[in-house]
Amino acid sequence: MKVSQRGLYALQALLHLAEAWGTGLVTAREIAEREGIPEKFLEAILLSLRNARIVTSQRGRVGGYRLRRPPAEVVLGDVIRLVDGPLAPFGDAAELEHRVRHEARHAGLFELFLDVRNAAAAILDHTTLSDLLARDRRILAARARRDGAAGGAIGS
Repeated sequence: MKVSQRGLYALQALLHLAEAWGTGLVTAREIAEREGIPEKFLEAILLSLRNARIVTSQRGRVGGYRLRRPPAEVVLGDVIRLVDGPLAPFGDAAELEHRVRHEARHAGLFELFLDVRNAAAAILDHTTLSDLLARDRRILAARARRDGAAGGAIGS
């Protein structure tokens, strides 16, 4: 599985909107500037996400984007499949299962790829934007504690 730059930008934009959940609309310009995403590229991504009913938008001077559902209901696997296609390195799960059953040689290789795909899908299909925000908070808090401890040791 490989997440494209487009997929990464889509996830970053959605995380930005998840952080802003409940505070109103966020402009594409704000997301682009804060996340370092080219604005025109982001607008195309947001259009795809809107068409897939993951985000909603409002036009006009006070317009912008927001998540259609709470962050706890937006699953990463759905987003990655929408933007980048199947999670498997060679087609989708059905194609890999077919190759395991019918490959004349090296069926074990395709079974391994299917196992990798299934493991990735299990993680991504059970991880939401809320989960990622909590993970970010945990990592940043640990980093701050570590950096604070290191800073205190230097000044001693």
